[in-house]
Amino acid sequence: MTKSGSTRHTPEQTGRVLFTPEAEGRCVPVGTTVLEAARGAGMDLSSPCGGDGLCGKCRVIIKKGEVLSVPTSLLTREEIRRGYVLACQTKVEGDLEVEIPPESRTEAAQFLIDVDAQRFRALNPAAEAVSFPLAPLARKLWLNLPPPNLDDSLSDQSRVYREIQRRHPASVMQMGLKVVQKLPRLLRSANWSVTATLGSRGGTLEIVQLEPGNTEGRNYGIAIDVGTSTVVTHLLNLVTTERVDAEAVYNSQRKWGAEVTRRMIYADSGGLDELQKAVVEDINSMIAALVERNNLSLNDITAVVCSGNTTMAHLLLGISPGSIRKSPYVSATSSPPPVRAVETGIKVNPRGLLYVVPGIGGWVGGDITAGILAVGLHRSERVRMLIDIGTNGEIAIGNKEWMIACSASAGPAFEGSGVRHGMKAMRGAIERVTISADGSVQYRTVGSARPRGICGSGLIDLVAELYTAGFIDRSGRLLPGTSERIRESDGLLEFVVVPGTRSEHGKDICVSQTDLTNVLSAKAAIYSGAQALASSVGLDFKSIDSVLIAGGFGSYIDREKAITLGLIPDLPLDRIRFVGNTSILGSQMALLSVEAWQELNKIAQSVTYYDLISHTQYYDEFLAAKFIPHTELSRFESVAARLTEPQAQRFSAERVGHEALAATRKERA
Repeated sequence: MTKSGSTRHTPEQTGRVLFTPEAEGRCVPVGTTVLEAARGAGMDLSSPCGGDGLCGKCRVIIKKGEVLSVPTSLLTREEIRRGYVLACQTKVEGDLEVEIPPESRTEAAQFLIDVDAQRFRALNPAAEAVSFPLAPLARKLWLNLPPPNLDDSLSDQSRVYREIQRRHPASVMQMGLKVVQKLPRLLRSANWSVTATLGSRGGTLEIVQLEPGNTEGRNYGIAIDVGTSTVVTHLLNLVTTERVDAEAVYNSQRKWGAEVTRRMIYADSGGLDELQKAVVEDINSMIAALVERNNLSLNDITAVVCSGNTTMAHLLLGISPGSIRKSPYVSATSSPPPVRAVETGIKVNPRGLLYVVPGIGGWVGGDITAGILAVGLHRSERVRMLIDIGTNGEIAIGNKEWMIACSASAGPAFEGSGVRHGMKAMRGAIERVTISADGSVQYRTVGSARPRGICGSGLIDLVAELYTAGFIDRSGRLLPGTSERIRESDGLLEFVVVPGTRSEHGKDICVSQTDLTNVLSAKAAIYSGAQALASSVGLDFKSIDSVLIAGGFGSYIDREKAITLGLIPDLPLDRIRFVGNTSILGSQMALLSVEAWQELNKIAQSVTYYDLISHTQYYDEFLAAKFIPHTELSRFESVAARLTEPQAQRFSAERVGHEALAATRKERA
């Protein structure tokens, strides 16, 4: 039974919470939220807002027992009647039986892992990527050392140094104490034939380890994109440069919030260790799977390169990111030094090194630095723009003479949060939508499965198609009477995309008025950020040679519909290219070449960080971009050309109305 209000409990009172269908139980103090109990029991329960009661994704069904629940508008009257509550807003009052429905889970990520791994292998994301000489950050060198004698009485350490210097000159060379301690026995038992693993640490060449015999052929590295939503790991053969295998998982930090700001707040409140442990466990699980699948050992992994936004890099290293979200928005570090991977808890060779790609400044991190390297923006003769679409959107513009970058956080709407039936691009997600002239809806789902919800690319298609079909106006407002699929539910209009008879969970899949508003806010953040960044250097979109769309999400967008929506600039389609996950590609390039790693550091130092808050017109740009495609249709000539006569008349009428409203507001101000 669900009740509202507050109740006092003695500290010793507990309740056993049984989660179904797994039949996993856990005793918790009375007053604990169901979400906290689920986390403690290791249950997979979505909570993109971090437990603040804002997203409505942690729906569960109370089957037995009493709870104390805060009323919410995120549940329909029918859902409340059936026993649905928000786990984050519901406290345990005693013994409970709680059902976690399929739509509230994220365990289907395994399908995304498989699909992404295939796509990553097939994708050539940057045809213009620059090449670098093969010189891995960790390389192996087989040494046949002459045994000491009375005429050659160098110490064991100096003997190793001499041979390495002869074949691989270095201004500074070092060897750790643990390596030196093993040196006398190792050299003699191996008959002076050993393999040295050499790691690059700035201007220093470190002898990371020594092994008996010739193991030059077994040298592997890991490249990782630590994304806010997804963590992607690639296994590379550092001898052949082959990308051997790939894994991807959803970032386990998502349980504390889909947006980085919520994780930062949690870190500041004492949760830093938990956040760091969560992402490290994600990485370790992927590395273990890759090693096992390819008949390797962890000792074969001698180097790891990670890239991610500023907050993700801080959390990975266990550094508080709190100062990034407070003026003047300064990070603890933008260029972390190479460290032993084991220092962070990452399980590879105990002596293996971890390299974190340097960030640019403020919110703009190493993922965009890696992206710039991958697409060769810093070597381009022409001005190009790189847009990394994701929860923490980042934009860079420039050429070989200059570069500037900013962060334009779109929020998690395109990642499935902030939209009632939104979800990530996993099995059953609607990824393509077409609305025909008669108003019927055709769609395609990931894996050709029965639909469960709508992912980012599907949302872009859907909103663009709703506008083209005349079912919403430029502000995203649903127009009653234009389609039988538009209905009212709990005081809000919604559009039925898929009836419950065709969905996996038996419930209608809809997009509500609130959902549409959130999608338009997300697209406006990206477009206005790009517009503000371009105007800050005196450019408009037409003077930009090409726009490169990066990110795993960006790989699957329909360009024409993205333009119709107003997400990306209206340029000829051949000037808009999807370049895939450039963060992981840039990390791979650095892993395979010391020169590429050095170039990453030069890029980070040469890009100017631009804070959108300092752009006086940014907020006005953002508001103007919250319309489809924009309040100024002249910016989207191709969209205007596709409008039918009725649509053009409607657009003109709407524009007059919007201009009148703007004039009224100006007079009041």
